[in-house]
Amino acid sequence: MAAAIGIVDQLTKAAVRAAFQPSESRPIIEGVFHFTYVQNTGSAFGLFRGAVPWLIAVSVLVGWWVVVELRRPSARSLTLTTLAWALVLGGAAGNLLDRVRWGYVVDFVDLRVWPVFNVADSAITVGVGLLLWRAFREKRPQSTDHSPR
Repeated sequence: MAAAIGIVDQLTKAAVRAAFQPSESRPIIEGVFHFTYVQNTGSAFGLFRGAVPWLIAVSVLVGWWVVVELRRPSARSLTLTTLAWALVLGGAAGNLLDRVRWGYVVDFVDLRVWPVFNVADSAITVGVGLLLWRAFREKRPQSTDHSPR
């Protein structure tokens, strides 16, 4: 799954790089949904602009952490948690590859009310959202100690 996300991400970015000039925008639904080619040297929402070496290091650490999580015995079967980690890994790998090759991440999905993003960003967001949803749904052990503190 992670590899598929990375491949789709890289194919869509290659298509944008081939068909657009930097900063060029084309409406799909005028004023609502555009393809806009942005060369993002920062992270999500354009934060940490120009900090490419630092962002590469963070991406490598996140990738390593996700691989560790996926190697746990509980993650060896296809579960929602495994899917979530795979989405995060595929997205992180796609954006890491851009940073290493180009020094920026190719973003192109422009909803006009949100910063421009890409397939990798979407995968990371959905993956983290699934992990948070799972964490909030897990039953917490109830304390049997009812004495006043």
